[in-house]
Amino acid sequence: MTTTRDTMERMRGFSSLFLRLALGLSFLSALADRFGWWGAFGRPNVSWGSFARFVAYTGKLNWFLPEALMPALAIMATCVEALFGLCLVIGWHTRTAALLSGILLILFGVTMTVALGVKAPLNFSVFSAAAGACLLATCTEFPVSVDQLRRSR
Repeated sequence: MTTTRDTMERMRGFSSLFLRLALGLSFLSALADRFGWWGAFGRPNVSWGSFARFVAYTGKLNWFLPEALMPALAIMATCVEALFGLCLVIGWHTRTAALLSGILLILFGVTMTVALGVKAPLNFSVFSAAAGACLLATCTEFPVSVDQLRRSR
């Protein structure tokens, strides 16, 4: 019985770490794409390749808002994703970062659905990522994290 319990605890720790890194690195990868760090638009696996293209995409998703707001909205989304990505990767205030990431991803998924149809957020696993973020927010232990270091003091 103890080995089963120990195995489950190790699996919980691994799952928490894996989910934290997957979500955080995904946010940071999107930022890299927006600044052209993955290459120019048109290269394999590059969605935007420049911040200007990201601003245009922001306008496409948020068609219901005034066009003049798009640069500010794109900057705000970029800053929030950078903050959440970094917090998740280093494991700092992980539960809060995970919960807010889940909310952000749900909003993104709904906006994508309205603007592009339901297939778009499903193809990009937006709702899966949102569910993972919400699940991560329910975890109590975060191995290999700043939160763990702060707790052990």
